Amino acid sequence: MHRYRSHTCGALRESDIGADVRLSGWCHRIRDHGGVLFIDLRDHYGLTQVVADSDSPAFAAMSQARSEWVVRIDGKVRRRPAGTENNELATGQVEIYVTDLEVLGPAAELPLQVFGDQTYPEETRLKYRFLDLRREKLHRNIVRRGQVIDSLRRRMREQDFFEFQTPILTASSPEGARDFLVPSRLHPGKFYALPQAPQQFKQLTMIAGFDRYFQIAPCFRDEDARADRSPGEFYQLDIEMSFVTQEDVFQAVEPVLRGVFEEFADGKPVTKVFPRIPYAESLLKYGSDKPDLRNPLVIADVSQEFVAEGVTFKAFRGVVESGGVVRAIPAPGAAAQPRSFFDKLNDWARGEGAPGLGYIVFEEEGGQLTAKGPIAKFIPADVQAAIAAKAGIGAGDAVFFSAGDELKAAKLAGAARIRIGDELGLSAKDRFDLCWITDFPMYEWNEDEKRVDFSHNPFSMPNFDADAFLALDPSDEKTILGITAFQYDIVCNGIELSSGAIRNHRPDIMRKAFAIAGYGEDVLEEKFGGMLRALSFGAPPHGGIAPGVDRIVMLLCDEPNIREVVLFPMNQRAEDILMGAPSEVTAKQLRELHIRLNLPEKPA
Repeated sequence: MHRYRSHTCGALRESDIGADVRLSGWCHRIRDHGGVLFIDLRDHYGLTQVVADSDSPAFAAMSQARSEWVVRIDGKVRRRPAGTENNELATGQVEIYVTDLEVLGPAAELPLQVFGDQTYPEETRLKYRFLDLRREKLHRNIVRRGQVIDSLRRRMREQDFFEFQTPILTASSPEGARDFLVPSRLHPGKFYALPQAPQQFKQLTMIAGFDRYFQIAPCFRDEDARADRSPGEFYQLDIEMSFVTQEDVFQAVEPVLRGVFEEFADGKPVTKVFPRIPYAESLLKYGSDKPDLRNPLVIADVSQEFVAEGVTFKAFRGVVESGGVVRAIPAPGAAAQPRSFFDKLNDWARGEGAPGLGYIVFEEEGGQLTAKGPIAKFIPADVQAAIAAKAGIGAGDAVFFSAGDELKAAKLAGAARIRIGDELGLSAKDRFDLCWITDFPMYEWNEDEKRVDFSHNPFSMPNFDADAFLALDPSDEKTILGITAFQYDIVCNGIELSSGAIRNHRPDIMRKAFAIAGYGEDVLEEKFGGMLRALSFGAPPHGGIAPGVDRIVMLLCDEPNIREVVLFPMNQRAEDILMGAPSEVTAKQLRELHIRLNLPEKPA
C-alpha cells in the first residue's frame, strides 16, 4: 500500500465497502460521542467520515487529534448506520473504521477556524491565507478559477489560436497607470518595467507573421485597489488576430466568453448574442459605458421638453440653455411608494454631490393622466405627457430627473437607474447579461489644458476615412471631437471585462493621430520608436482584446470582491502581509544597483 494513501478523501463509495484503505488529510471536524470518536477527514478532493471506538487499537491516538492536524489513517470501509447517511457528501453513504492512525503534522492553536463560516478581519485572513484557503468556499473559488482558465485555453486552441509568452522585464511606457520599475544592475541608472499589458509585444507578434495569438498574461500596474481590481497585478486573456475587422474579433471572442459563462453559470441564463451598443447610446440610455442590462430601466433625454413653451422650472431650463442636458429615469410602479422612498432618493443624490433628484409622479384621474410632485406645477400638461411618453411610463409610475453637463448628468442618471431598479426590485440578479460597447470617441477635450487629447487607447485605428484623416486640420476641433475609433469593450452585469481595438497599423496615420493630440515626432520616437519601426516594415491590419480573468471568475463565483478569487492577494494598501512585501533591502543590494534612497521625512 502507498505510504500515505490508497484513496483520496472524496473517492470512497458503497462499492468500496469491505475494503482495507489508507487515507491522509486534515482533521476537519472532530466529534466525541462518549467512547466513539468521529473525524471528518479532509483533503483537496473531499471529506470522509472516519470512526474509532474504544475497541480500536487507534482509539488512543485518535483521541489526541485536534483540528487541522494532518494524519494518516488505515481502516476498513463500512456502511454508515441507517439514519446517519449524509446525502450532501459524495462519500456520505460510507465511513472508515480506523485501525491505525499516524500524526503527520500537528497544528498549533488556530488564528482562524477552517470548519464553519465565521467571518474574520481582512488582516487575519491575508496573514494566514494558507488557512483561509483551506475553507470550503475559498478553496472552491480557486479551483473554479483554474477550471475557467483551462476552459479559456481549450476554447482558444479550438479556434486555432497559439499560446505565446511575452517578456516580463520590458521598457517603461505611458499606458495610463504607473509602472512598477525594476533597477538594472548591469546598466546603472536604468530601469526595466513590469508590463502593464503585453500590448506592444502582441502587436509585434502579428507583425512578425504569427496569425492568432493568445496568452493568460500577467499584468502589473501600480494603481489603487478596488472591489473589482487587485492592486499590483492581475491576469487577462490576451488576444490578437491578423487580417481582421472589428466584426471578425467579435465573432472569434464572443463564443469563447459565452461558452465559458454557460459552462460555469450553474444554470443561470447567459446572453446568447451580445448586443452591440455604441458608446454614445450607452451613455444616454444607461448613464454609463458599463451598463448593467439586468436592469430594464432605460434613461431618456428630455432636454427639449424643459425649454418648451410654458415650462417655468428655471433650474432645468437654465441648464439646457447653457448647453447642458436633462435626463429622465423611469420608475415603474413608484407611485405606490411612500413619501420616504422619494426623500431617500433625494438624500442619496445630495450625497453624490447633486442638489437632488427632481421627480414627477403620474396618476390617473377621470381617465386623464395627471402629474404630481415638487416640480409638476412648473410643467404644462402637454409637456408632462411628452415626458411620460419619452420615458415609457404611465399612470402609477414616476420619473426622476438628472440635469447638468452631459457627462455629469449621465453619471448621476446611471447611478440613479441602478438604485431605483434595485429599490423597486426590477433588476434580475441570477443571470449574466453581456454586451459589446462600440464606437468610443477617439479624442476628447482636455479642459485643464484647453486642447484636444486622446480619449482612450491612442493606438486604435480611427473610424474615419484614411485620406480625410491625414488631411485634417488640427484646428478643426469640431470634426476631430466627433471622430470615433475602432475600440470596443465587453461588459457583463455592469462590470467591464475587457477593452480591445483594431490597431492603427499605418505609421502615417499614427503620426497624424498623435500630432492632432499635440504629441511631436520626438515623443513618438522616444516612447514608441520600436513599434513605429516595426510598422514601417509591412504590418498587417490587426486587432485584439484582453478579457480580465480575475473579473470573469469573480462574476462566476458570485463574489463581490476580487480578493475572493485570487490565490494570494494583497491588501488595500498593496501589501502582502503574509510574505512581508514590500520589504526593505540591504545596503549591499542597494550598492549593487547603484541606488541611494531619498525617503520622505517622517512626521514628528
